[in-house]
Amino acid sequence: MWIAVMPYERCPSVAEFRELDRPGRLMVLAEIDGEVVGSGVTDRSRDGERASMMSRVRPEFRRRGVGTDILRVLAGHAAAQGHHVAGASVDDEGSRLFAERFGFVETNREVEQVRPIGDEPWPTPPTEYEIVSVAERPELWTAAYHQVALPTIPDMDHEVALKVSATEWAKEWINEPAAMFVAVAGDEVIGVAGLKLDADRPERAEVAYTAVRREWRGRSVAATLKRTSMAWAADHGITEIYTWTQRGNDAMRRLNEHLGFTYGIVGITMRAPLPLSGIPSPAS
Repeated sequence: MWIAVMPYERCPSVAEFRELDRPGRLMVLAEIDGEVVGSGVTDRSRDGERASMMSRVRPEFRRRGVGTDILRVLAGHAAAQGHHVAGASVDDEGSRLFAERFGFVETNREVEQVRPIGDEPWPTPPTEYEIVSVAERPELWTAAYHQVALPTIPDMDHEVALKVSATEWAKEWINEPAAMFVAVAGDEVIGVAGLKLDADRPERAEVAYTAVRREWRGRSVAATLKRTSMAWAADHGITEIYTWTQRGNDAMRRLNEHLGFTYGIVGITMRAPLPLSGIPSPAS
């Protein structure tokens, strides 16, 4: 279902979906004559200030009210959880118009940047710090949370700063330790970057969270980490990587351009007050 609707985006595995399960999170499926035609999920957003909602319908089953029915269930659940604002992301004109029918308005945009992977040389080992994979030193992922994630996540261009717990960092921000790299200077983790692999499309991978501590920026740490992950991708049969870069993060867009990324889809972040307007009751 996910792959049919969003073939360009990494699909979490069944195990990952199960790991994400928690109180307040709702996942639903829509069926017609026993065939799955749509899905939806609502959960607390990463910033903790709103409900995050996603309604997806297979193209051949759209304009039959399936998406509206899914959205009705998600919005009702989100309101019951005490949320007053809903957030959603769309990446095509039809989805944007659908969201606007129910009171959603645009609040931000992000762009997809894509890079083919060919013969990628491993970068020259730096002298001021060391690049190691999380598979080599698993304890560094926890250290990276405290020493890199917590100080840098507030730098992301969000209306409200993301709130990422240590548990979420361990479960959701990495899925293959061998493909995630950290930069270490002495006893300190100073940067992270890597890839999230897709079991359904093993030839394609999503660029994971990339960040460098402020005092180390401008010293090619992020570029070295990314070149390392690209070389790893080439050695493991990956032929394309992609990332989403938010409006306002011009430095990362420029770095990606320098590394050979080109532009793809534009994603639109939208918000709406709860309860949503324009949703008819099931009996209407």
